[in-house]
Amino acid sequence: MTKKREGWSAFLFLLPNFLGFLVFLLGPLVVSLIMAFTNWDLRKTVVFRFVGLRNFTDLLTSNNFWVYLINTIYLMLGIPLGIAGSLILALLLNDAIQENSWLFRFIHAALMLLCALVIAGALAAWGGSAGHVAAAMVLIAACIYALAVFSGIVVYRTIYYLPSFTSGVAMFILWKALYNPETGPINAVINWFLNGSWGGFNNMLAWFHIAALRRPGWLESIRNLFALNPSHPGFDPHLWGLGAREAIIIMGIVTGIGGGNMLLYLAGLTGIPQELYEAADIDGAGRWQRFWAVTWPQLAPTTFFIVVMSLIGGLQGGFDVAKVMTKGGPAGTTTTLSYYIYEKAFREFRFGYASAVSWMLFLLVFIVTALNWKFGNRQLNE
Repeated sequence: MTKKREGWSAFLFLLPNFLGFLVFLLGPLVVSLIMAFTNWDLRKTVVFRFVGLRNFTDLLTSNNFWVYLINTIYLMLGIPLGIAGSLILALLLNDAIQENSWLFRFIHAALMLLCALVIAGALAAWGGSAGHVAAAMVLIAACIYALAVFSGIVVYRTIYYLPSFTSGVAMFILWKALYNPETGPINAVINWFLNGSWGGFNNMLAWFHIAALRRPGWLESIRNLFALNPSHPGFDPHLWGLGAREAIIIMGIVTGIGGGNMLLYLAGLTGIPQELYEAADIDGAGRWQRFWAVTWPQLAPTTFFIVVMSLIGGLQGGFDVAKVMTKGGPAGTTTTLSYYIYEKAFREFRFGYASAVSWMLFLLVFIVTALNWKFGNRQLNE
């Protein structure tokens, strides 16, 4: 009797969570799967009926689907650079703790000073007083470094992770202003470098009869490093350059290096047994040999997890950036599959077609994740 009463008590405690799972997760999942085989349109321009695989055949023969799939994959090109940057930053922070090295303190101070000078130059080019702005930024960097000398590496860790607390929408609005081709500080610095009063890089190119470089259009440009055509899968040499896709990739790398991946690598580094490093030192291994023989193999599980989660996030991502910064433009160059689903479902009200795209995206994520688990686990076991 007591066991039966305990079973009912457990059931009642679990019931709210189970109902929430049915209503908000499993229910919508089943409904979306059913919708993918219908022509459901909220505008009621057609009679609701089941259409079988027509939604899937329509999207597979659509130029838009393949172009937006290419956009999704293109915007994921920054993932390896972001992971590498997070690893390098974690190594710097971890080594400074373990060795209390003034060399690493100097490196962090130089990074702070460099960032301060870049910000100062951007603000000066944007119309501020170069002398006052630079002095203020250098003073801030010096104060941060002095604080870190006395309080330890925790200050550096806090500073590098602070951008992760920023609201995504606020950050996107800030970067949109930074990328403004006419008034943004990024192009102001580039213009000073290309055509500044010091002579300018373009004047040097003119001596060799080389065409002058232009400031990128960033979020307003369809140019890209692979010269991809925005209207259909293909290439157009006239579209080579820097545009909206590269702007989003750069933003993702810069804002993501000091985030969650850095913390995961720090946790992995602190879990490496010191006996391995001591054995490497006895064998006469240098810093690079210690990294390749000890650190990198020990971080393999952490790297595998980061890669898998980054790929899943990359395939599912792009909606918030497109919604706030570009509206999917220019000419659809920043429209990813997730934003495409939003457009079809909540702007055109074609819920059946949008559900089909959603399940194609799920299938793509499933295949990529399965391949990662299959080959990634094999590498880990070896």
